[in-house]
Amino acid sequence: MCKFLFIMTLLSSTSLAFSQNEKDIQAIRAVLATQQTAWNEGNLEAFMDGYWHSDSLSFVGKSGINYGWQKTLDNYKKSYPDKTAMGTLHFDILRTDKIDKKHVYVIGKWHLTREIGDIAGHFTLVWRKINGKWVIVSDHSS
Repeated sequence: MCKFLFIMTLLSSTSLAFSQNEKDIQAIRAVLATQQTAWNEGNLEAFMDGYWHSDSLSFVGKSGINYGWQKTLDNYKKSYPDKTAMGTLHFDILRTDKIDKKHVYVIGKWHLTREIGDIAGHFTLVWRKINGKWVIVSDHSS
């Protein structure tokens, strides 16, 4: 009987952990979908809601590493000053790995369809759960 209870407890805890992992991944995918929609509406401030609003946010791009939420927003505004430059964004998620209870690693592709010429690249995102909300704490986009 003890063996049966042990196995049932083990299966139950494994099922709960898997369920929580799925909830976390779905929450992150929802943030990415919201970001994609905000971008496609030309709303960079709403797009930035997916990022950690902190001076410790790191963003690595073609010009090197930058720190800070505001600096990241300013760089987006400089690179994409209007809807023509922004185009239509599409994300493809290639890999999602849960590092621990509060960190997730995501690799994906981004693509901008634009009248002035399409551009595309890849990204690596580190997500952290802060105050119950998943946010990007590090972005490496190329």
